Amino acid sequence: MRRLWWATGVLVLTLAGCGGDESTGPDLSVSGAYMPQPVSDMAAGFLTIANKGDEDAKLTEVTSDLGEVTVHQTDGGAMQEVTSLDVPAHGTLVLKSGGSHLMFEQLAQQPREGQTVPITLHFTGLDPVEVDLPVKPATYRPTSGN
Repeated sequence: MRRLWWATGVLVLTLAGCGGDESTGPDLSVSGAYMPQPVSDMAAGFLTIANKGDEDAKLTEVTSDLGEVTVHQTDGGAMQEVTSLDVPAHGTLVLKSGGSHLMFEQLAQQPREGQTVPITLHFTGLDPVEVDLPVKPATYRPTSGN
């Protein structure tokens, strides 16, 4: 009888440690962030958001002390403001020149090359993510990613 109880205990502990269907929520990281130096009262921002988690995330807002920030999507050459962008589970959202991107309007000041612009990314049901956008030359093009 003792062997049966011992074997049952080992089996229960083994099964408890398996964690079979445990999934993780979104696990976000940001890379490749930058802003080309603005040449007018508007600016653009680019970055890549990676999601290593098992659930999608939704970027719903971007805020900055620099000015109003809106999220834009480019589709077929036409740019339009959107209320959110998805960051797929085990995938990325790439904000790049010619594609989805951030637009800064009514700039409080015009940032210069070498400075950084702090922004806050807001996601549905997640804590905000703070990001610094380094200001690059107006003609800057990354070699990969964005």
